[in-house]
Amino acid sequence: MNWLAGLLIAVAGAALGQDFDHSHKAWDVLVKKHVVLIAGGNASQVRYAEFAKDRAALKSYLDSLSGVPEVQFNAWPRAQRMAFLVNAYNAFTVELVLAHYPVKSIKDIGNNLFSNRWKKKFFRLLGEDSYLDRIEHEILRKPGSYDDPRVHFALNCASVGCPMLREEAYVAPRLEAQLEQQAVRFLSDRSRNRVSVQGALELSMIFDWYKEDWSGRMAAIPSREKYLAKYARFLTDDPQHQKRIAEGGAPFTFLDYDWSLNDARR
Repeated sequence: MNWLAGLLIAVAGAALGQDFDHSHKAWDVLVKKHVVLIAGGNASQVRYAEFAKDRAALKSYLDSLSGVPEVQFNAWPRAQRMAFLVNAYNAFTVELVLAHYPVKSIKDIGNNLFSNRWKKKFFRLLGEDSYLDRIEHEILRKPGSYDDPRVHFALNCASVGCPMLREEAYVAPRLEAQLEQQAVRFLSDRSRNRVSVQGALELSMIFDWYKEDWSGRMAAIPSREKYLAKYARFLTDDPQHQKRIAEGGAPFTFLDYDWSLNDARR
């Protein structure tokens, strides 16, 4: 392919991408319909059985994501790109579950090295055959790209132990507020993060698996302790324990991760 042909293809792709709906209205409608808030709004479940009835609408939205060429994506502002990627991860995860539903856990989908559910190439994104780990680890967590550990509170792996699937689409104008609310919700959920009677933090395994993301690699914060210090009032109602966390003096351990499907029918 000569350079002129390549340029024409890129321009044509960019023209198609210009029609992309950055309000993510189609996804917004679906999650508002099928996501159920629980635990005082700090967690959620998904009505997968009902979601399956709207699978055509979901696939239409997924097709719109797949239709965005990389050249157009790269021209968008950071917040638009990040909202696109987070919504894409969550929507393709729901599609993966629905393609195998009913299942008890997303880990039941592909149980060996050659059919890993997070490395399974089952969709197109930004011009490539893609997989969930590509979105999370190769794009969103790539050093220097987005550098925001709150992405872990926005991505949903269809599991009870995972941060909640948000009941609305992520959108660029409100992305900062949405990410911050997700952080507060996750850290306020006592089934995932809590303080023991003795004052020790009992944290989600996410803080262990991705500890480097809270230790300077992605955040302008040198440690998990200092990051969690900002959220002391959400982790416990006890003023004494809040003070200890805020001062970075609370020891912590990690809770077992619940891989059960976040199904409203459970």
